[in-house]
Amino acid sequence: MRHTQIASAVGGLALALACQHSFAQSSVTLYGVADVGIRYLTNANANNDGKLFMTNGAVTNSRWGLRGAEDLGGGLKAIFDLESGIDLQSGGLSSSRLFSRNAYVGLASQYGTVTLGRQKSPLFDQLSDTYDPLTVGNYLENAWLPVALGAGLYADNAVKYNGSFGGLNLEAMYSFGTDSTSTGAGGFSGNVPGHMGAGNMVGVTASYTTGPISVMAGFQQNSDNSNNKQTIYNANLVYAFSKAKVYVGYLRSQDDTGFVDSLLAQQTYASGTNLKNTNRIDDGPFAGFTWQATAPLSFTGAFYYDHMRNATQVDGTLGSGNRYAIVGLAEYALSKRTEVYGTVDFNRTSGAADVELPGRSNQTGISIGLRNIF
Repeated sequence: MRHTQIASAVGGLALALACQHSFAQSSVTLYGVADVGIRYLTNANANNDGKLFMTNGAVTNSRWGLRGAEDLGGGLKAIFDLESGIDLQSGGLSSSRLFSRNAYVGLASQYGTVTLGRQKSPLFDQLSDTYDPLTVGNYLENAWLPVALGAGLYADNAVKYNGSFGGLNLEAMYSFGTDSTSTGAGGFSGNVPGHMGAGNMVGVTASYTTGPISVMAGFQQNSDNSNNKQTIYNANLVYAFSKAKVYVGYLRSQDDTGFVDSLLAQQTYASGTNLKNTNRIDDGPFAGFTWQATAPLSFTGAFYYDHMRNATQVDGTLGSGNRYAIVGLAEYALSKRTEVYGTVDFNRTSGAADVELPGRSNQTGISIGLRNIF
């Protein structure tokens, strides 16, 4: 009996050491953001009524995720990321997908990282990490420009490369079907027999950082299942000095898929309106700043503008128009992980852009919120 106990103890120790060695070569991290705010929005319907409500955070959507890595030796690692959006105000998923924000696996080495699955487009990576002062805001009222003109911020069925070489960063992506939930001839689901390019997405960005200056240029093209296309070009610059950063950027979109018209419209188009093959063109410059005023207090300001041509109007005809948004954000850190914030945004439209607001041609939003990063 004693020998059996000793053998069991030795075996258990060996197993523990083996597990420790295994765990030392791999890791899994639980992470996320819990962010919720109370928001007041003017002219929130066709009757121009105001609306007071609780919603996801002003700049960051709440989410949780699992991120893992395994050392394969020789500088090669296997990685994965599963990230799900959540609505704190209801406790529900922010999408019908379980992992709506990321669901990929890949390999990483000194030559770069290759990932496969649902993931951010290169353009979204660059805007959210570096070149948009609001890191692509969370409300449609403060995020409409990069969301619409950077269509396909996430892509299903995607193969992506990301490599950094000194100050140079290169990203490229190809999606076999951008949106698996979008079916039919006008969808973006891809994987159409006999039509290799249907529903796909191609995206490329190149950025370079030297000292206080970061510059980036990119190209992205989305095709629907009928091979109508949205083509996007962008260029951006960030200059950092002292405790501040200044942002300047430009997005240009030419769209035959109807994506921009359908995404931004908050009024109902006339019956029978066809949003496709209109050759809608949007020119969208934007600018902003961030300023770390004190250790806990920071300020962000942003201005987004869009001049549109061949945009679909409420009556179904095409026209030109303009839209701009001014956004201010103040954040106060209670700790390294928790902060309170307040934000104000103002939108105004004219001409064909009037369909993009539900009532009058202007709208103001005011929000206060609480964010915890874990």
